[in-house]
Amino acid sequence: MRTYLQINLEDQSIETEELSGEALVRAGRHLIAKTLLEREIAKIDALSPENPLIFSAGPFAGSNFSNANRLSVGCKSPLTGGVKEANTGGTFAFALGQLKIAGFTLNGASSDWVVIRIPKEGDIMFESAEPYMGKGNMEAAELLFEKYGDKVSLGICGPVGEYLGLSAGISFTDPEGRPVRIAARGGVGAVMGSKKVKAIVVDKDKMPPFHDRKKYMGSVRLYGDRLGNDPAIEAFQKFGTAMVGDFTNMIGGLPTRNFSSGTIVAKGEGVLELGGSHIAEINTARGGDTTHACMPGCMIKCSNIYVDEQGEEICSPLEYETLGLMGSNCGLTDPDDVARLNHVANDLGVDTIEIGAMLGVLMEAGEGEFGDHEFMAKALQDISDGNERGKILAQGAAHVGEHYNVARVPVIKKQGISAYDPREIEVTGISMMVTAMGADHTVGNIPNFKCEDKTTEELVESSLDIQIACAVADSLGLCLFGRSVTNVSGELVAAALNNACGTDYDESFLEELGLETLRMEWEFNKAAGFTEEDDELPDFFYDEGLLPKGKKARHHAKEVNAKLREMIG
Repeated sequence: MRTYLQINLEDQSIETEELSGEALVRAGRHLIAKTLLEREIAKIDALSPENPLIFSAGPFAGSNFSNANRLSVGCKSPLTGGVKEANTGGTFAFALGQLKIAGFTLNGASSDWVVIRIPKEGDIMFESAEPYMGKGNMEAAELLFEKYGDKVSLGICGPVGEYLGLSAGISFTDPEGRPVRIAARGGVGAVMGSKKVKAIVVDKDKMPPFHDRKKYMGSVRLYGDRLGNDPAIEAFQKFGTAMVGDFTNMIGGLPTRNFSSGTIVAKGEGVLELGGSHIAEINTARGGDTTHACMPGCMIKCSNIYVDEQGEEICSPLEYETLGLMGSNCGLTDPDDVARLNHVANDLGVDTIEIGAMLGVLMEAGEGEFGDHEFMAKALQDISDGNERGKILAQGAAHVGEHYNVARVPVIKKQGISAYDPREIEVTGISMMVTAMGADHTVGNIPNFKCEDKTTEELVESSLDIQIACAVADSLGLCLFGRSVTNVSGELVAAALNNACGTDYDESFLEELGLETLRMEWEFNKAAGFTEEDDELPDFFYDEGLLPKGKKARHHAKEVNAKLREMIG
């Protein structure tokens, strides 16, 4: 049994609902889509008080189940105009689970800026946010820890979210208290800003009860054993997510200079400076941490703490998507430059994918040169200052492309494309085309899938399979990086759910959960006015050959959706 909270910001009242069994299981991304549909949110203004902001932890939250303390944050996206679930690690879902809270929804908007305090004992409190306003996330977190102690988890609306910048995410603290785990995509931070909630402070406590604790812990141990014996997990542990860059650069799918090329010049004997092997080598030599857990209990530890030549921390984490979008996509080759920009973005609480795509468009417009990190730093300073130019840049790639009349803008549904060029990495490209989320790789990413000899129909089948699996993970609070185990261990996941929640599922339930989530998301976007045309890639992907191979996009929305409709009915 866990509690779900409906928090009314207008009168600071709280309604509670006790959840058990199946209601606990259908969480995360599934809950978000279901709630938005039932409330008929599709046609409202995403920055109006009527847009609910949903925070949902999975059924395993609060325990030491590896990869099972992810948090889903959702609403109607002010960036895309469609459904949005932004996913993050950190300690927030862990803390909610320990307080036996399944999640909460922020309804309406506060008249004054507030901090919401959720203690382990006593009533939820609304306190003035005045001491934290306008401050970067690092300073705000330090002040919040001074006031509330260190046995709490924080969710913070950064300074860009305060002024409703659409690139703003919501920042959550990692196990060491850094506010750097960001529910980043879709403008969820702007929605939090529209509600005038500066921060949410949740107490940590102890592992919550489960239906059959002994059997549940057996499931946890078995899952850990399978992770420990998986070669794919071992590679993530050694090189982190940055290792994806070595692969995408090798096959020619790494976004480079505003998606004009799929490779960037490697150092020395083919070593990519922005890749996992080089970063692990130099970071280890400098005394950095290459095996950092973004959330409690995680055995994969694919995150890092990146340091400079003196061993001083520059940022945490430095991960593939940022290296791709703020790095190679903007013409940078030195990971130190990317790390310093990454730290600024973390302090602002913005989506590094959206910001990197935006900066590439800005360079395409002739406002700066590719590879000029000082130009990028100045752009981030403008965003931080919230001046006229900064507020334009904070709205993301699509808005900046329109403002500067740029033809080559890498977005789908107005959201920046992730670090996988769809001309080369085709299944991921199809997933980004058809998802209701906008160009979000996390909905269905298999970059190493062999695509050359496959038809559109065959690739759509593979995309739908991985989309379903990712929707399941996002609905259960599981990290996608454990999918080499979870995707082939449905019986284990079902048993863990039954032991945790007292349900009686077999593994067929998982596919039902994932497909139901996708159907609701597509239904929401249809109600919001999206059409098949919104699933098409930007024209330049079809017209321009991707260097160095010259490949062009070959999959169009009409054919992709025809196959999808055939498969799902």
